[in-house]
Amino acid sequence: MIKGLAITPPVLGRISIGRVVERNGKRLPEKDDQFTITSQIHTKDGWIAHPLDETLRKQSPNGKLRSIPVTLLFNDPDLNLRAEYSLFDRSSGRPVCVGNGDTCRRLTTSGIQSLPCPGSDNCELAKGGACKPYGRLNVKLTDDDELGSFIFRTTGYNSIRTLEARLHYFQAVSGDLLACLPLELRLRGKSTAQSRGTPIYYVDLTIREVMTLEEALTQAQQTHAQRKAMGFDQQALDAIARTGFANGAFEDSVDEATEVVEEFYSDQNPYADSMQSKPSLTDKLTQLTGEVETDVACA
Repeated sequence: MIKGLAITPPVLGRISIGRVVERNGKRLPEKDDQFTITSQIHTKDGWIAHPLDETLRKQSPNGKLRSIPVTLLFNDPDLNLRAEYSLFDRSSGRPVCVGNGDTCRRLTTSGIQSLPCPGSDNCELAKGGACKPYGRLNVKLTDDDELGSFIFRTTGYNSIRTLEARLHYFQAVSGDLLACLPLELRLRGKSTAQSRGTPIYYVDLTIREVMTLEEALTQAQQTHAQRKAMGFDQQALDAIARTGFANGAFEDSVDEATEVVEEFYSDQNPYADSMQSKPSLTDKLTQLTGEVETDVACA
């Protein structure tokens, strides 16, 4: 494989709980109280809905998509959900520094270096909220492509913390059969002091509503036995996925730059309408600003 290029799960579409709208000449994140499933095609009117969005929406009593049946690609929770502290260059959408609170990979004038990571609250480079937790969850929505997935991206603490807990708990109680469990993404709401009473929506991962935990575990064991009989090697799949993620310094590609900027920064790129010369990396970093933490900034 090409060195320096992260090999990530094939993506068939996107899952979001918000959208980006244009208001007063600025592209701003707008929260929503339901999921939206889109294709990977973006037009001037926004992301094109995936056919699954309409199908699942029709099954909802009120037409709002607040739960999605899913399965996972991997048994390892950290392969399904990659969550890191991330700082992006807001003018290009490219990653500048990505860390886990212990070590980080940082783009410097000398190239990419491995440095200590004190976390976003204690890092000089992260001042102003420029560095945020950034999570990417891959899930399967259909059975017609066993290795294809839909991706949910979030910068929200609530979604990341809840998903991390659920994935590790389900891995433990299932006996490492996480990829065989029938699960469901569920939208939940809460109010906090920071939200001033306004509901914040975040994503949870649960056993499907129509099943008990015992029924889900029984189905997972049956699915595992069937896969084993047909020669499906889940352990090998996890291993090759782990190698693929580790093959690149950063997971996000140049093609995803626009999405990254819109997810991380609610105000316009300060260089977008400017005729000034291209700023240096130092200039860009000093221009970085953050936004109030929310679970609905992902469009």
